[in-house]
This record gives sequence, structure tokens and C-alpha cells, in this order.
Amino acid sequence: MCEAKNKDLIMMCRCEDITLDEVRDYINQGITDLEQLKRLLRIGMGPCQGRTCTPLVVNELAKATGRPVKEIPLTVFRQPTTPVKLGVLAGGIDYE
Repeated sequence: MCEAKNKDLIMMCRCEDITLDEVRDYINQGITDLEQLKRLLRIGMGPCQGRTCTPLVVNELAKATGRPVKEIPLTVFRQPTTPVKLGVLAGGIDYE
């Protein structure tokens, strides 16, 4: 029985384990902004930083809204303002 259920499971974001059904549920609720989907589902916030899932979600948004893919605004990439060493974050090194 589990095989049949998993067979229909389509992953949109492998990093954050987000399925196509989850994305479509939010779109059907009226959330058609990629930035909002990112905040609600964590789409594009995994290790790949959206390189895999963003084009897939943009295509779903275009299909659901009837807009061309080129008209779907992408999310904003925000770089850290100051580099921070991992040891500082882990608490193993004093930061001066």
C-alpha cells in the first residue's frame, strides 16, 4: 500500500521536502507570489538555494495564474552583510 502512495508523491523542493500538492494547496488558497511561498513553505531556502525548485514553482505559478513565466517575479537574494566564521556561530571561538 505504501508504494502506491509514494508513487504519486512529486517532490518540488528536495532540500525542504516540499511536495507538488503542498505548493498547489497554497496556490489554490490565493498565494501566488513566489516570495510568500518561500516564506510559508521554505521553498528555495535549502542547501541548493532554490536552484532546483524555483523554476518548478515558477512554472506552477505561471500555469495557475495564466501569466507568462517571464512575468513571475523571482525572490530576492539577501547576502550576509558581514562574513561570519562558523566557529563564532558555534561558540567555539571568541569574536573580537
